[in-house]
Amino acid sequence: MEFAGINYLAIAIAGVAGFMVGGVWYTVLGSAWAQAQGKTKDDFKPQPKLFVIAIISQLVMAFVLSGVIGHVGDVTIYRGVISGLFIWAGFVATSLATNHAFQGARFSLTLIDGGHWLIVLLVMGAIIGAFGV
Repeated sequence: MEFAGINYLAIAIAGVAGFMVGGVWYTVLGSAWAQAQGKTKDDFKPQPKLFVIAIISQLVMAFVLSGVIGHVGDVTIYRGVISGLFIWAGFVATSLATNHAFQGARFSLTLIDGGHWLIVLLVMGAIIGAFGV
Protein backbone atom coordinates (compact mmCIF):
# COMPACT_ATOMS: atom_id res chain seq x y z
CA MET A 1 0.00 0.00 0.00
CA GLU A 2 1.97 2.99 -1.28
CA PHE A 3 0.59 6.44 -2.06
CA ALA A 4 2.64 9.43 -3.18
CA GLY A 5 5.88 7.69 -2.31
CA ILE A 6 4.78 6.83 1.22
CA ASN A 7 4.50 3.20 2.26
CA TYR A 8 1.60 3.39 4.73
CA LEU A 9 1.68 -0.35 5.33
CA ALA A 10 5.31 -0.11 6.51
CA ILE A 11 4.41 2.84 8.72
CA ALA A 12 1.41 1.03 10.23
CA ILE A 13 3.38 -2.14 10.91
CA ALA A 14 6.32 -0.18 12.35
CA GLY A 15 4.00 1.88 14.56
CA VAL A 16 2.18 -1.16 15.91
CA ALA A 17 5.49 -2.98 16.41
CA GLY A 18 6.84 -0.01 18.38
CA PHE A 19 3.73 -0.06 20.56
CA MET A 20 4.16 -3.79 21.15
CA VAL A 21 7.84 -3.33 22.05
CA GLY A 22 6.70 -0.91 24.75
CA GLY A 23 4.18 -3.42 26.03
CA VAL A 24 6.79 -6.13 26.37
CA TRP A 25 9.50 -3.77 27.68
CA TYR A 26 7.38 -2.29 30.45
CA THR A 27 5.79 -5.62 31.33
CA VAL A 28 9.26 -7.05 31.94
CA LEU A 29 10.69 -3.91 33.56
CA GLY A 30 7.49 -2.57 35.11
CA SER A 31 8.55 -3.07 38.72
CA ALA A 32 11.99 -1.55 38.13
CA TRP A 33 10.39 1.33 36.20
CA ALA A 34 7.95 2.03 39.02
CA GLN A 35 10.72 1.76 41.62
CA ALA A 36 12.84 4.23 39.60
CA GLN A 37 9.96 6.68 40.08
CA GLY A 38 9.66 5.94 43.79
CA LYS A 39 6.40 4.04 43.30
CA THR A 40 5.12 0.49 43.00
CA LYS A 41 3.37 -1.19 40.07
CA ASP A 42 0.14 -0.98 42.09
CA ASP A 43 0.31 2.82 41.92
CA PHE A 44 -0.40 2.67 38.19
CA LYS A 45 -3.85 1.96 36.79
CA PRO A 46 -4.35 1.29 33.07
CA GLN A 47 -6.03 4.24 31.38
CA PRO A 48 -7.28 3.78 27.81
CA LYS A 49 -6.50 7.42 26.97
CA LEU A 50 -2.80 6.79 27.62
CA PHE A 51 -2.74 3.82 25.25
CA VAL A 52 -4.47 5.88 22.54
CA ILE A 53 -1.86 8.60 22.95
CA ALA A 54 0.91 5.99 22.83
CA ILE A 55 -0.26 4.31 19.61
CA ILE A 56 -0.83 7.64 17.86
CA SER A 57 2.65 8.77 18.94
CA GLN A 58 4.17 5.54 17.64
CA LEU A 59 2.47 5.99 14.27
CA VAL A 60 3.70 9.59 14.01
CA MET A 61 7.21 8.45 14.95
CA ALA A 62 7.13 5.73 12.28
CA PHE A 63 5.89 8.23 9.68
CA VAL A 64 8.68 10.70 10.42
CA LEU A 65 11.31 7.96 10.59
CA SER A 66 10.12 6.74 7.19
CA GLY A 67 10.68 10.23 5.80
CA VAL A 68 14.18 10.37 7.25
CA ILE A 69 15.09 6.92 5.95
CA GLY A 70 13.77 7.84 2.52
CA HIS A 71 16.19 10.76 2.37
CA VAL A 72 19.38 8.87 3.21
CA GLY A 73 19.63 6.95 -0.06
CA ASP A 74 18.86 3.34 -0.81
CA VAL A 75 16.28 2.03 1.64
CA THR A 76 17.64 -1.07 3.34
CA ILE A 77 17.25 -2.74 6.71
CA TYR A 78 20.78 -1.63 7.61
CA ARG A 79 20.11 2.03 6.74
CA GLY A 80 16.79 1.86 8.56
CA VAL A 81 18.44 0.59 11.73
CA ILE A 82 21.29 3.11 11.50
CA SER A 83 18.78 5.93 10.95
CA GLY A 84 16.82 4.79 14.00
CA LEU A 85 20.03 4.70 16.04
CA PHE A 86 21.05 8.21 14.95
CA ILE A 87 17.56 9.62 15.64
CA TRP A 88 17.65 8.04 19.09
CA ALA A 89 21.18 9.23 19.92
CA GLY A 90 20.72 12.74 18.57
CA PHE A 91 17.20 13.56 19.65
CA VAL A 92 15.54 11.03 21.94
CA ALA A 93 18.38 10.16 24.32
CA THR A 94 19.52 13.76 24.63
CA SER A 95 16.00 15.09 25.24
CA LEU A 96 15.20 12.34 27.71
CA ALA A 97 18.47 12.84 29.62
CA THR A 98 17.92 16.59 29.84
CA ASN A 99 14.28 16.31 30.94
CA HIS A 100 15.03 13.63 33.51
CA ALA A 101 17.99 15.60 34.88
CA PHE A 102 15.89 18.73 35.38
CA GLN A 103 13.04 16.65 36.87
CA GLY A 104 15.43 15.06 39.34
CA ALA A 105 14.59 11.59 38.04
CA ARG A 106 16.79 8.68 38.96
CA PHE A 107 19.36 7.63 36.37
CA SER A 108 17.80 4.15 36.36
CA LEU A 109 14.59 5.69 34.99
CA THR A 110 16.55 7.35 32.20
CA LEU A 111 18.19 4.02 31.35
CA ILE A 112 14.88 2.14 31.32
CA ASP A 113 13.02 4.74 29.26
CA GLY A 114 16.02 5.39 27.00
CA GLY A 115 16.45 1.67 26.35
CA HIS A 116 12.79 1.41 25.43
CA TRP A 117 13.01 4.17 22.83
CA LEU A 118 16.26 2.77 21.44
CA ILE A 119 14.67 -0.64 20.82
CA VAL A 120 11.53 1.00 19.39
CA LEU A 121 13.50 3.06 16.87
CA LEU A 122 15.73 0.14 15.88
CA VAL A 123 12.69 -2.11 15.30
CA MET A 124 10.86 0.60 13.39
CA GLY A 125 13.93 1.33 11.28
CA ALA A 126 14.37 -2.36 10.44
CA ILE A 127 10.71 -2.73 9.44
CA ILE A 128 10.65 0.42 7.33
CA GLY A 129 13.98 -0.56 5.76
CA ALA A 130 12.60 -4.00 4.92
CA PHE A 131 9.31 -2.75 3.45
CA GLY A 132 10.62 0.42 1.84
CA VAL A 133 9.28 3.95 2.02
